[in-house]
Amino acid sequence: MTTFSQKIREKADPIWQDSFRHPFIRGIAEGTLPIEKFKYYVLQDAYYLSHFARIQAAGASKAEDFYTVSRMAAHSQGSYEAEMGLHEQFADLLNITDTDRKQFRPSPTAYAYTSHLYRAAWNGRLGHIIAALLPCYWLYYEIGERLQGETPGEPVYQKWINTYGGEWFQELVNEQIERLDHLAVKASEEEQEEMEENFLISSNYEYSFWEMAYHREDWSRAKGV
Repeated sequence: MTTFSQKIREKADPIWQDSFRHPFIRGIAEGTLPIEKFKYYVLQDAYYLSHFARIQAAGASKAEDFYTVSRMAAHSQGSYEAEMGLHEQFADLLNITDTDRKQFRPSPTAYAYTSHLYRAAWNGRLGHIIAALLPCYWLYYEIGERLQGETPGEPVYQKWINTYGGEWFQELVNEQIERLDHLAVKASEEEQEEMEENFLISSNYEYSFWEMAYHREDWSRAKGV
């Protein structure tokens, strides 16, 4: 029997395939991505993750049992400790300065993606939240798996590849997939459709994030921003 997660993963596959083939990802694998584009990505991703952790904590507040509360809170803490710790390593390797951080502004895509997550958290139940969060977990794991064995020659790119293809990350991904399937079984048809929509929107934003980083998107078209 096809699970809810399998169904929505299949629907999202075309945009995920575009992510796998994106020149940003291929540039990491081949070591050809200009380092300034990756530096831009790291700053934007740190912003995204700071809000991602908040949405995980919001999920904990909407859980119906204490175990799920504790696990969603653990995921939120893990996003801070593991992911932000990783970004600190990237910052050292990329010579990201305090000035870079002070001058940072979220891109239109990073701002929109995090706004989508907050909308899911504000309007939805736990299943809606996990559906919106899951593409970030799951897509990164699949990319990490695909890139295992690649030797880009650039230490920061190798570190990125090794992180997202690891067993510890796979366990987190599988836990959230199983949690989403459990919640979907109990959800109404309308709620399942809303969860699917959240998943597909986030999948599209994941692709947009690579585009954003590859082109170093800014607010140049917005006056006064």
